[in-house]
Amino acid sequence: MSDLPFTLDQLRILKAIAAEGSFKRAADSLYVSQPAVSLQVQNLERQLDVPLFDRGGRRAQLTEAGHLLLSYGEKILSLCQETCRAIEDLQNLQGGTLIVGASQTTGTYLLPKMIGMFRQKYPDVSVQLHVHSTRRTAWSVANGQIDLAIIGGEVPAELAESLVIMPYAEDELALILPIFHPFAKLEKIQKEDLYKLQFIALDSQSTIRKVIDQVLIRSDIDTRRFKFEMELNSIEAIKNAVQSGLGAAFVSTSAIAKELQMGVLRSTSIEGVVVKRTLWMIFNPNRYRSKAAEAFSQEILPQFATPEWNKDMLKISQPKLGLNTLDGVNTNSSEPV
Repeated sequence: MSDLPFTLDQLRILKAIAAEGSFKRAADSLYVSQPAVSLQVQNLERQLDVPLFDRGGRRAQLTEAGHLLLSYGEKILSLCQETCRAIEDLQNLQGGTLIVGASQTTGTYLLPKMIGMFRQKYPDVSVQLHVHSTRRTAWSVANGQIDLAIIGGEVPAELAESLVIMPYAEDELALILPIFHPFAKLEKIQKEDLYKLQFIALDSQSTIRKVIDQVLIRSDIDTRRFKFEMELNSIEAIKNAVQSGLGAAFVSTSAIAKELQMGVLRSTSIEGVVVKRTLWMIFNPNRYRSKAAEAFSQEILPQFATPEWNKDMLKISQPKLGLNTLDGVNTNSSEPV
């Protein structure tokens, strides 16, 4: 066909409707009127000669053709953004954008420090930080929506061959207590003491919760005997609950530096037990990595890496443009070690 039956704006509208679930919310997110969105969808359906939405329900549901177009449309839009960023790179870090991803804990407590250092050195570069679950972050890296990410969980198996996955740093998880708890005065407690505590924890399906359970089980601690006072959905909520005397908790040491310095929480160790998890750095070698991402990888990441893995950060080189693929598949990428 001589002319494409859709425009980039129509693909953006389709993506927004699918994400928001309604024409009105999609219009609001794009700062256009709802009639304008409806007209664009009607024109798109007429040009393609297929219905894209099932309009029978209260929520805008994509038809099979709609799902197919959305799948390819997201790849097209991602590649367009990649093209624009490659062109911006010609300015040699006098502009451009760096997009970094992270899972919850690293995105809240570690990445802001890194980004602050980077912005001091490259103030003209716009930096975006996307904090989501490990799974969602990994997919965003694979799709080219994020340059690189630091995550604490496992990359989905279906993406293992699409991404380079490198061990980055060890994250120690500390046992925190209210300052007036009897154990707070002790430098170390015994394993059996854990069964006397009331615990506050993240949801049992959360990545950090699973890591803690695995490490404790390997240290011959029966987590089934733990008494859980409550489950909360954020580290900040857990810290506040512990500070209020509601129980004890395991949290990343990076999340409690301020509280320990202020003396509003206490941290104690367990005899013979060290609870650690590995943080991973991931990127897609088949996607164009901007000069901003290259500078971040070479100049900032090594400063926070575990020493034995620091040298691996310096081996990251600028990949060739991945313009021959839309799905980001890489057959030579490494997997976690």
